[in-house]
Amino acid sequence: MSTFSYLGIDTSCYTTSLALVDEEGSVIADERTVLPVALGEHGLRQSDGVFHHVRRLSQLFQQIDLPANIAAVGVSSQPRPNQGSYMPVFLAGLAVGAGLANMGKIPLYKFSHQEGHIAAGLQNTIMSEDFLAVHLSGGTSEVIRVTPRSAGTGFSIELLTGTTDLSAGQMVDRVGVALGLPFPAGPHLERLATQASGTLSLASAATSSGLSFSGPCSAALRLVEQGETAAEVAFAVLRVVANSLEKSLRRVADEQGLNHVLLVGGVISNQLIRERLQHRLAGRLSLHFAEPRLCTDNAVGIALLARAQHHAHCS
Repeated sequence: MSTFSYLGIDTSCYTTSLALVDEEGSVIADERTVLPVALGEHGLRQSDGVFHHVRRLSQLFQQIDLPANIAAVGVSSQPRPNQGSYMPVFLAGLAVGAGLANMGKIPLYKFSHQEGHIAAGLQNTIMSEDFLAVHLSGGTSEVIRVTPRSAGTGFSIELLTGTTDLSAGQMVDRVGVALGLPFPAGPHLERLATQASGTLSLASAATSSGLSFSGPCSAALRLVEQGETAAEVAFAVLRVVANSLEKSLRRVADEQGLNHVLLVGGVISNQLIRERLQHRLAGRLSLHFAEPRLCTDNAVGIALLARAQHHAHCS
């Protein structure tokens, strides 16, 4: 029997990603590059993001040994699996994926960026029934109910609660930039926070109406202006993210009657947040964290979904 591979492409707001998996779902290649953001800036305009993705995609394709046995191409075509979910940066990956599929006369499968995160997070975890998932990243702070589709071909997703203003990642980046850290600020803020003693705290805002990070963000920025120690501010920001998430998970888990939680997204790669959630929710919820490398934006989940979809169509 011929052995095939599956290509995944993801062009999110700040990361260009390519991945290859084989017939067994093992990762053959995982390449990604973060788009350039000038020091002091809080991000990129979508038009600039598209421009950088086009340039970075050609560079990434030179870094992988693209096999001739690709059976299908998967691409993230939208942020979430909802009608009307749209962001221009995904057009860069979609255009390249469509071109490759057409040239090779192979199928092109479209998924959402959020589904890619979930699939990557499930690489070493089996969830055959409904479960809760947390998607915490630069632009998303959501707790969702996930129903796996047959043969691992995707997910039905129901939003249970989410941010009413800023995402957790936006707060992290705004405070980090105010402290003079590069964008994205998450890893740099985490390193700072490890030097803190935990003398500062920020009030969390997590209710049945949703998660709110604008208040904690404003309070943290005031602390920066007042000259508080950078490490203490960093620690307070990361702890309020964990505290807000803990409150939401306790409430939602009770309402839904589910206790398995998959946690994905770049902010979830933060070890301080992970440790606090594990400590506070031990014995109450079963937490399944994506591998740190697969928390941040990547195309591995998209490649895995393309493989599953192709197997389903060919069976």
